[in-house]
Amino acid sequence: MSRRPMVRPGGRSARVQRSVHEAVRDLTAESGRDALTVPLIAARAGVTPSTIYRRWGDLQELLSDVAVERLRPEAPPEDRGSLADDLTSWAELFLDEMASPAGRAYIRDALLGDPDGSNAGQCSAYAAEQIDAVLSRAADRGEKTPEVEMVIDRVVSPIMYRILFRPTGLDAAYARRLTAEVLDDGR
Repeated sequence: MSRRPMVRPGGRSARVQRSVHEAVRDLTAESGRDALTVPLIAARAGVTPSTIYRRWGDLQELLSDVAVERLRPEAPPEDRGSLADDLTSWAELFLDEMASPAGRAYIRDALLGDPDGSNAGQCSAYAAEQIDAVLSRAADRGEKTPEVEMVIDRVVSPIMYRILFRPTGLDAAYARRLTAEVLDDGR
């Protein structure tokens, strides 16, 4: 089944998405992720199971959509006054959030229910937007900045690889080291 991109719909569609996402979050908190079923989610959300199947395809794609929404940053990166401080602070927070048990679960769900890669691409776009905000602010202050893709390749990618495949040594010092290296090379 080909899945349509999950855009922020309006009207009834937005209410359905909100209620279904809320049902997933509430039921996960109450009973755990392994207890989730489409009929259980539909009953809690006040929709029919066919509504969920029609919109999301299956449970895994629904969980992927919910995970992507949960991975969306809630605020712009903090302005600490310099590129080094802003990027380091952002990288430490990114690592902390993604390496947490909840972050790992969201990453897993986002990727497992993503047959065409659009959810992974959306998660990547969130990180790129945050990095761009940091770099744009620094450029406005007259600081020399690396390219967004360089930060993705040299900070985000190693963090994500380590989270997925080599989860030791994931601490603030690791994020600071990656950031310092990209800033030293990117200037």
